[in-house]
Amino acid sequence: MRHVHAFGDDALGQSDALGVAAAIAAGEISATEAVDAALERIDRVNPQINAIAVDDRERARKRAAADDFGGGVFAGVPSVIKNNTVMAGIPTTHGSAAVAERVATINEPFTDQLLATGLNIVGASTMPAFGLTATTEFVDRDPTRNPWDTDYSSGASSGGSAALVAAGALPIAHGNDGGGSIRIPAAACGLVGLKPSRDRVVASLEGKAMPIDLIANGVISRSVRDTAHFLADAEKYCPADNLPRVGIVEGSSERRLRIALLTEPLTGQLLDDDTQAGLTATAELLESLGHRTEFIPVPVDRAYVTQFTDYWAMMAFSLDRFGKRMIDKGFDRSKLDPFTRGLSRMYLRRMWRTPSVIRGLRQSTARFRATFARFDAVLSPTLAHTTPKIGYLDPAGDFDEIFDRLTRYVAFTPVNNTSGAPGISLPLAQTSQGLPLGMHFTTDLGDERTLLELAYELEAAQPFARINDAG
Repeated sequence: MRHVHAFGDDALGQSDALGVAAAIAAGEISATEAVDAALERIDRVNPQINAIAVDDRERARKRAAADDFGGGVFAGVPSVIKNNTVMAGIPTTHGSAAVAERVATINEPFTDQLLATGLNIVGASTMPAFGLTATTEFVDRDPTRNPWDTDYSSGASSGGSAALVAAGALPIAHGNDGGGSIRIPAAACGLVGLKPSRDRVVASLEGKAMPIDLIANGVISRSVRDTAHFLADAEKYCPADNLPRVGIVEGSSERRLRIALLTEPLTGQLLDDDTQAGLTATAELLESLGHRTEFIPVPVDRAYVTQFTDYWAMMAFSLDRFGKRMIDKGFDRSKLDPFTRGLSRMYLRRMWRTPSVIRGLRQSTARFRATFARFDAVLSPTLAHTTPKIGYLDPAGDFDEIFDRLTRYVAFTPVNNTSGAPGISLPLAQTSQGLPLGMHFTTDLGDERTLLELAYELEAAQPFARINDAG
């Protein structure tokens, strides 16, 4: 296996984001030392993993020298912002050559919420074109590679953020999730990835324009506590009006849960041996801790797969036809990648179904949420099979083949996006080759507290594998 990591004896050490923030607050290290260590680590690993889309180090160094990060929980901690989220001073290109490299002059609302946590943004992380696939690969540049083994995908669409955190270059990174785009790369790279409930954090610009808002912003981290404290700090900045407060979650609960066990992908195929073994072991771990698990059938209608993919393709069509209005007047549709164009063509053939698609997705939400009348949480694998090698989901490949592979791979996560329910991927298993395997937990809308309490308990019972222990 070709491991790539930058952990070492510097200002960042082995610490998670809270650990780095505590060291800065105590005067053990400065924000300048933290950012310099992060930049040295990035320079060491990025030639192998290709996870930086925009380098903004000089402004990060100036912010660190000024040491003015407010009262955020991660004050001075170096991080990145995903390159589909607008931040003043950085060009937001959405991973596509079709988008002009025009430097933003203002922040979008969520960016202000992210910065209020005190993170020091050193640049923007890579993502595939418009976040429309589950691997961070391109037709016009090198792919972002998985630091656990650089022959493999880092997942997507927050693949650059996940690769940087897994490699130890940064302790925490921004991601967002419209069909699994925080949870998929977290699973591929052995990290904690929480998609919050719809409206838990400030809505993204793209999500606000959708009939059903699929997108939730969050972070990718190496520890449960980093994710929990991000959510608490974000909530402090802008509480959700229509959801119960989460507050700060700092450990597990004594409550024993009824957990539904979902073993069949929506697409109907069997799990591969490694994924099935990881799921079985996780269920056994839960039982050993006193939780009760029970197998359930797929909690939505089989038509959901086509409904979701039609809706997903609608976004590609909108970009293809209205990119100048949606993204930037310099948008050049002739530079769209083949996969985005293929999705757009597919939607054009199916456009007449749009009203029934939206109606069907809303009906699926009601069916899915009814599961929580009997259960406190649902367990499944994060993905329907192990992380593929680079090229398996090549955006320049035959569209029909790549699309079929994608839908069979991403068969568990999208229902959280259409329903708005939170979901978390935890690195609780590994493949027979030693690559990470994510296990996915879902609770009802607004119940992140139960997810985080359970995640703390599982992290303590079975500490997550670390890349620097693997070689």
